[in-house]
Amino acid sequence: MIRNGAPLPPTVYPLAKGRVWAMLAGSLLFVALGIVFLVAHSTAKMTVAGALAVPFFGFCSLIIIQRLLRDRPELVLDDAGVEHVRLGRFGWDEIAAVRIREQRVRNTSQRFIELVLHDPDAYLARAPKLVRSTASMNARLGFGPANMATNTLPVPPEAVLNAMRRHHPGLAVQH
Repeated sequence: MIRNGAPLPPTVYPLAKGRVWAMLAGSLLFVALGIVFLVAHSTAKMTVAGALAVPFFGFCSLIIIQRLLRDRPELVLDDAGVEHVRLGRFGWDEIAAVRIREQRVRNTSQRFIELVLHDPDAYLARAPKLVRSTASMNARLGFGPANMATNTLPVPPEAVLNAMRRHHPGLAVQH
């Protein structure tokens, strides 16, 4: 959007490193717990839990370490669109609407910013491999393929939606 004859500068959100370090500590704790379960061999359930926990949380730990080592912004909003470190680039013309969604699991919840796309299949054709591999699971949960976790952003999702509307005033926000 042009204001006073000049384009609006990009809105850049860095990775919320403190939260991500805490996520890494949690993942490593679960790896260690899985190893204890494997070594203890006290029950078949513990052995299976350990055998599942070590590779899963080990993989999560590697992904988190990569994100901490890369010095890239988590999210960039500009007059042309949205660029998310994990999801890739979207032009405003690809986005039909945005909304804040919440996924509850037991006593905790995770908030997401969902980009409701005009053509989700076109996005999935170019999406990163991890996004493509989780798309069917997201669909079963009632989510589209373009969801940004807000726990890695340094601001609440409402602030991101407000910035999106500053860059693209006609953007539809669903509640």
